[in-house]
Amino acid sequence: MHVQEWLDTIPAVAIYALVAGVIGLESLGIPLPGEIVLVSAALLSSQQGDVNPVVLGICATAGAVIGDSIGYAIGRKGGRPLLARLGRRFPKHFGPAHIATAERSFEKWGMWAVFIGRFIALLRIFAGPLAGVLHMPYWKFLTANLLGGVVWAGGTTAVIYYLGIVAEDWLKRFSYVGLGAAVLFGLGSMLYMKRRAAKVAAAEPETVAAGE
Repeated sequence: MHVQEWLDTIPAVAIYALVAGVIGLESLGIPLPGEIVLVSAALLSSQQGDVNPVVLGICATAGAVIGDSIGYAIGRKGGRPLLARLGRRFPKHFGPAHIATAERSFEKWGMWAVFIGRFIALLRIFAGPLAGVLHMPYWKFLTANLLGGVVWAGGTTAVIYYLGIVAEDWLKRFSYVGLGAAVLFGLGSMLYMKRRAAKVAAAEPETVAAGE
């Protein structure tokens, strides 16, 4: 069965639940392809009348905000030992260099690191738990979390949906195009964060040596 034909058989409520669930778990701190799922669902909504883009955007936003809030609560309760455990379990995502890069972003930007982090694939999984670990005041976190969730989830849904409408003929195989574009964007974001993390890791020995 063609991919689009298969997608057409999926109930709209399942699409909403999938998007909210994956984005929520990613925001909570579990490495999942939230952006890929959102882009694919938004493209699907432009081609399938049963999937309402407004409802989709609301579900994506709710998943982002709720997931980040749960991650904040977990980080606040677990503290730095939680980051250490995550680092041992997921060294590619929660390694010392990655955490150091995220902490520097929080020190420099404060609550806006939560907002900016929503748009960066790797930082998206750090924002909630790390804000909790660093004991950022919850009202600041919630403000940035809500703004970031609305702009990222709602904005992405709207842009991709209207792109699909305008370029309907060109996007006959939208599932592949959307997934490909999302993967490239996600990989670009991850490569940027890894490069930043590598620079921090390289600088840390020098800082320690200077302190000694």
